Amino acid sequence: MSDAKRNWKHAVAGCTAGLTSALLLHPLDVIKTRLQVQDGIKGVLPAYRGTRDALRCILQEEGPRALYSGLSPALLGAGLSWGIYFAAYNQAKQRYQKWLNQPRLSAPLHLLSAAEAGALVCCITNPVWVVKTRLQLQRGVRLPALRGAGNATAAGAVGAAKALGAAVPGANYQGFVHAVRSIAREEGIRGFYRGLLPSLLLVSHGAIQFMVYEELKTLAAYAGSPAKQHGPRKQLSSAEISVIGALSKLAASVATYPSQVIRSRLQQRMDPNRSVLYRSGWHTFRLILRREGPAGLYKGIVPNVLRVMPQSAITFLVYEKVMQLLESEMLKNHAAFS
Repeated sequence: MSDAKRNWKHAVAGCTAGLTSALLLHPLDVIKTRLQVQDGIKGVLPAYRGTRDALRCILQEEGPRALYSGLSPALLGAGLSWGIYFAAYNQAKQRYQKWLNQPRLSAPLHLLSAAEAGALVCCITNPVWVVKTRLQLQRGVRLPALRGAGNATAAGAVGAAKALGAAVPGANYQGFVHAVRSIAREEGIRGFYRGLLPSLLLVSHGAIQFMVYEELKTLAAYAGSPAKQHGPRKQLSSAEISVIGALSKLAASVATYPSQVIRSRLQQRMDPNRSVLYRSGWHTFRLILRREGPAGLYKGIVPNVLRVMPQSAITFLVYEKVMQLLESEMLKNHAAFS
């Protein structure tokens, strides 16, 4: 089977897997992002005391719909990211295998292949993640019914909503397209690439994840014995793929989480009169350490772990199953026409 056909299948499988996991676990991503930007400065969002308090406040004050803020760019970004990532990652692996004439790569070359794919994904999808972050950080306050109310009541309700950052004209982005237009108009192309440096640093996240995933998958496929790696490869079960995917994501998340916090702080829509402004990745890092200590670099890690472990398990499981399905269909078609 040609490399082009295999890369097409990797892209389809990766896109399907990314969309599935993003759709199922988006509420935890909203909570994580809101906790990441909590720096003690009074703003639009309330001061959440943790994951449970954030969930309770959002449901009580904004309703269940707020847990799906930024879903459109999240789905677009997840589909693009995983589709491009899996295709680019496998293309890089194939290139190194040809250069070295080896059927299986070492862990450092898996790391390098994943880093290449991650850097490409960052440059393409950063604008989508900026929009997602901005939409997730908007507070959608439930407005009282204004129909039939007096002008004073209506004006007072809208004024209060604006003060809280509710979705009224001139205050919030009205959706994905409106956010794109507003950022382009108000901040230019640079606005879409806020947080790119920590995003590129997060390339190490995907690289670590894929390296650990490949190594654990190989150990499981050959019953944990490196000596057996030239024998028949065992077909992994759904449970094994899920556990390996979750463990690889946990390892990468703990190692690279501070870069995610820095990225969220840089990508948020910030009032220029705010007492604390984040100007760059390095400035943000120093500011967090000085004002909040090392713990500030791990804000929101609980909902992040609760999200990324099942997300990675689902992503890799769906990816492997879609790949198996596509391989099977391709073989059937080939047999039918041969």
